[in-house]
Amino acid sequence: MTARARIFQPPRTAMQSGNARTHGWTLVFDPAQASRPDPLMGWRGGADTQVQVRLHFDTKEEAVAYAGRHGIDVELEAPQPRRIKPKAYADNFRSDRLENWSH
Repeated sequence: MTARARIFQPPRTAMQSGNARTHGWTLVFDPAQASRPDPLMGWRGGADTQVQVRLHFDTKEEAVAYAGRHGIDVELEAPQPRRIKPKAYADNFRSDRLENWSH
């Protein structure tokens, strides 16, 4: 049985506008078995500890090489292009503004 994993570039968090920790690549293992509810507490869990492992690499090639050395089947996810909408504070006071005033 071979391990399966996916390699991706983590997106930035929704709580901040910075790009910190989004330039590296992450290898995350797929679960080998489905999680099941604990009979006492009802929490979801399982005996598969590989899903807790997250490996971080500087480049995509390093991550793919690591997976190749250890016999891990990988699914490579390409990063989504970031669309930046240019904004200016002066646009709030334009006379040809399309949206209604919010205040």
